[in-house]
Amino acid sequence: MEAPAVHRPAPGDPPSVFLAGGITHCPPWQSRAAAALADFVVLNPRRTDFDVSDPSQTDVQIAWEYRHLQLADLTLFWFPACDASLTVQPITLYELGAAAATPGRRLVVGADPGYPRCADVRTQLALARPGLPVHRTLPETLAAARAELTAPS
Repeated sequence: MEAPAVHRPAPGDPPSVFLAGGITHCPPWQSRAAAALADFVVLNPRRTDFDVSDPSQTDVQIAWEYRHLQLADLTLFWFPACDASLTVQPITLYELGAAAATPGRRLVVGADPGYPRCADVRTQLALARPGLPVHRTLPETLAAARAELTAPS
């Protein structure tokens, strides 16, 4: 499910996963993740058509992400390699900090070694969530998400 469509969980739905991670100036990794996790409810904030210059759409996007981050059974964070002069994915870092500080929030995290703040992600999570691995590739991160989504509760 891609933003701005609204997910309304229903009995019998498979578990849901929110794809948190870089969008602006980042590769379109979400389509690969959504395809790999297609047997779950995938909450994808990356829109096919989004006018970043329209402030009203920015507000809609932020509200959608906030709501669906709360609804998701699991949040998958992926920090792709990117050009540090263009972005370090500050919103995703904020979302990761909030999620890591929320007791009971289920997380899977990956950071490409080419992500400029990779060491920060690893160090902060080691402090906030000791034992939570930070995966080095998107396939590893997706495999961990699948394992977490299918693990008995």
